[in-house]
Amino acid sequence: MDQALINGAYFFAAILFIFSLAGLSKQESAEHGNWYGIIGMAIALGATILSPSVTNIEYLLVAMLIGGAIGARLALKVEMTQMPELVAMLHSFVGLAAVAVGYNSFLEHGEISGIMLNIHLVEVFLGVFIGAVTFTGSIVAFGKLRGIISSSPLMLPQRHKMNLIAGIVSFALMVYFVKQEGHMIALIVMTVIALIFGWHLVASIGGADMPVVVSMLNSYSGWAAAAAGFMLGNDLLIVTGALVGSSGAILSYIMCRAMNRSFISVIAGGFGTVVSVNNDQDYGEHIETNAEEVAELLKNAKSVIITPGYGMAVAQAQYPVYEMTKKLRDKGVDVRFGIHPVAGRLPGHMNVLLAEAKVPYDIVLEMDEINDDFPETDVVLVIGANDTVNPSAAEDPNSPIAGMPVLEVWKAKHVVAFKRSMNPGYAGVQNPLFFKDNTSMLFGDAKDSVDNIAKAI
Repeated sequence: MDQALINGAYFFAAILFIFSLAGLSKQESAEHGNWYGIIGMAIALGATILSPSVTNIEYLLVAMLIGGAIGARLALKVEMTQMPELVAMLHSFVGLAAVAVGYNSFLEHGEISGIMLNIHLVEVFLGVFIGAVTFTGSIVAFGKLRGIISSSPLMLPQRHKMNLIAGIVSFALMVYFVKQEGHMIALIVMTVIALIFGWHLVASIGGADMPVVVSMLNSYSGWAAAAAGFMLGNDLLIVTGALVGSSGAILSYIMCRAMNRSFISVIAGGFGTVVSVNNDQDYGEHIETNAEEVAELLKNAKSVIITPGYGMAVAQAQYPVYEMTKKLRDKGVDVRFGIHPVAGRLPGHMNVLLAEAKVPYDIVLEMDEINDDFPETDVVLVIGANDTVNPSAAEDPNSPIAGMPVLEVWKAKHVVAFKRSMNPGYAGVQNPLFFKDNTSMLFGDAKDSVDNIAKAI
């Protein structure tokens, strides 16, 4: 294929990727956004395969068939609850690919010299560094989300100084690498440092902040792809990587604001702050209820707010929740959903689950839109949420989630919390909400509990 046609195809694919991001910004247009991305990627792959610079196409096609088969199988098999860990693992592949491209580009850079060689070496060094950090950081995120690695933050002594030293040493190695016109030992040492740095970066972050970590790694993987684009001289890869990197960074910033976290400290992997957690504190006794009592409470209510969390996703309770919502709305009850920006373990996790169950978009509201309405609400159903409705964030300055904006459900007239047990949430912090006088605990599987309530209604 002529190079001009390939460049035109790349340009068209880049436009489609921009349309894809724009479409994904709203629930109503998300499906179209997905299709724009699929078509754009198909065009990009086709143009790359047919490029005059590509030889041994048969090997490329075999690799694509194997990768496509694995991807299709995973996509069909994965549950929505496993989506965050799948995304984290896919980010690790992007990082590993950037490292491989970096080493290959260094070994096969051809005959270049002077300033162009310096630029190329900087591209290689930065590409390998970002890729290595993304690779191990994503693996740790996968382990934390899967439960293989503890969700508690790793608190090594002088950890911030260790991160700083790693950054300074890596920068010094880059200067040496460029001055020596490419020194393999410097590249290998930096790769080892970057791999350890990426592991420590994410290990230092607690489970409650994992949605931000996934978003942050999304950004890192984008910059790793852009770096690979520079090394390969592929304009589309540069544009696509920059789109993913910048959109991931913007999303991370928005989520940090929603959690009252410093964006800089997130990038530095440092918001596992040292706080004292008193696990022996006596919160009093909790009040237990049953499905029939909750159904009676809901039938007599005028306004109801449902705040879902990861527990709803695990129980796959979104479908019976919608059926219950329909029955209540048919009886004239005003039912709405309050979504915390980091509910679940992936940005937008709860929104996708509710959309999957056909819950109308207009009754699904963000935290900022609904928080002022809790004092006038008769009943709040907390289905599988924990840290995002924890009053400690507002009332306990020593809490690990202190200062984090939460859904202020405790201000409602009555709260019903759906839980399997009284164990603390993913952040490992006990929730005083469950012991308040206006809170009742409904124990058991969330799906079964909602089904029983719907039948009673």
